Amino acid sequence: MVEYINQILTNWKGKPLESAKKLIKKYGHPQEITMNRLIWYHNGPWKRTIIYRETIPHNFPHPHPDFLEQVIDYRVPLHLYDDIAAFDGSTTIYRTKGEISAMCDMEAMNLLSLNVLNDIVMGRCDVEQAKIFLARTAYMYLKMDVASPYTEGLLFQKQHNTGDPGIIYFE
Repeated sequence: MVEYINQILTNWKGKPLESAKKLIKKYGHPQEITMNRLIWYHNGPWKRTIIYRETIPHNFPHPHPDFLEQVIDYRVPLHLYDDIAAFDGSTTIYRTKGEISAMCDMEAMNLLSLNVLNDIVMGRCDVEQAKIFLARTAYMYLKMDVASPYTEGLLFQKQHNTGDPGIIYFE
């Protein structure tokens, strides 16, 4: 297994490679390995963690590459889908599965995104307030080395039975 992972990672570079090594050290070997991604299941607070070899440019709240996607079970009320989309393009709602994900370049930033998303859902802030809070918290974490509870772990209870299979119209 170790030799195979090392062989795969010889084709990786930059931040995805650095993050892969960090997560292997933190969570052990991934359960799925391909040339282009590593996948862990039920690691830490996550239902699933995926590191992609290829990166996606993302400018909110600052320019960085997205390549680390982390998923939890979570049901977002339908009337808030537009707000969540407006909040951050790197948060994704999977309605049928009952999952949400955040994709960034650091686990702490994924935690921050999902915690602020939860604040929107709970009515603690609107989208603009959420964006400002996320940007300030990220700046403090990245530039001033000041952690926040929002970057340290999920600040809400784990959800269960979050899937939404839809309504049957005919059989």
